[in-house]
Amino acid sequence: MEQLTNLKHILHSKRANLFYLEHCRVMQKDGRVLYLTEAKKDNQYWNIPIANTTVILLGTGTSITQAAMRMLASAGVLVGFCGGGGTPLLMANEIEWLTPQSEYRPTEYIQGWMQFWFDENSRLNVAKFFQLKRLQYIEQVWQKDQDLRAEDILLESPIQTNLSNARLEIQNAPKIGKLLQIEADLTKKLYKYVATSINYGAFTRQRENTDKANAFLNHGNYLAYGLAATTSWVLGIPHGFAIMHGKTRRGALIFDIADLIKDAIILPWAFICAKENATEQQFRQQCLRAFTDHKALDFMFKQVKTAALDEKIAKGEFL
Repeated sequence: MEQLTNLKHILHSKRANLFYLEHCRVMQKDGRVLYLTEAKKDNQYWNIPIANTTVILLGTGTSITQAAMRMLASAGVLVGFCGGGGTPLLMANEIEWLTPQSEYRPTEYIQGWMQFWFDENSRLNVAKFFQLKRLQYIEQVWQKDQDLRAEDILLESPIQTNLSNARLEIQNAPKIGKLLQIEADLTKKLYKYVATSINYGAFTRQRENTDKANAFLNHGNYLAYGLAATTSWVLGIPHGFAIMHGKTRRGALIFDIADLIKDAIILPWAFICAKENATEQQFRQQCLRAFTDHKALDFMFKQVKTAALDEKIAKGEFL
């Protein structure tokens, strides 16, 4: 058991890997978790570095052994079953994960979360905090990322004006419904700005559409949901205690946490990769590089922990 305990020594917020697998068998062999692919002449085994992995998405044509699941649980890796290309997660379009159910997770974060969650005004203040941090992360990433700048995605007017206006609207929002509207309106402006900047052409956001930009947005969002699910599980906060996406919507807290980083990273790269006619694997690898370069998981952990422990957030004293 000492070996399994050591697997947890890499903090989840510092882990770099998120796997999407299809047409393979995941198994345990010689104390390691491997996936087996079938070739014409022989089978090939590939190692999964579970101590440095946050999430594994199992797509079409996959199976996993009980022994492998036991090792993944020991290492604190979340497992999700999904459709081809990483979307949708099963069941239907809800956020469903097989989580390592350790009862030895920290208690201070759920207890801090509960202190504000039952008060509607406090939830509104925490939601405003999350939305302001979302804007901060967009500015942080778009200003720093040289690859985005090379694609003429720049933190300048008119996008800087849109972010400033959204910041004022968020601070003055009287209820959650208004915050959701502000979030949706800004995202539409970001779609238009990025599509125009890279000369992508006309675009309409429809989750059911099969064009590459829409498909990549769906795919990338599910990667962000995986990181968000990891954040929620590690900190011991159940998915039902959402702040924006509805108290009755399953998995709603995952959407709240994922929104912190989606527009900054997933949105621009979905358009860039669609324009370049990239494959799903190329797009996924680009997103994972961006997550690592901009410490996306670290950022998510920091904001959720701050909201749970800093009483000033729920009181609105950060505004």
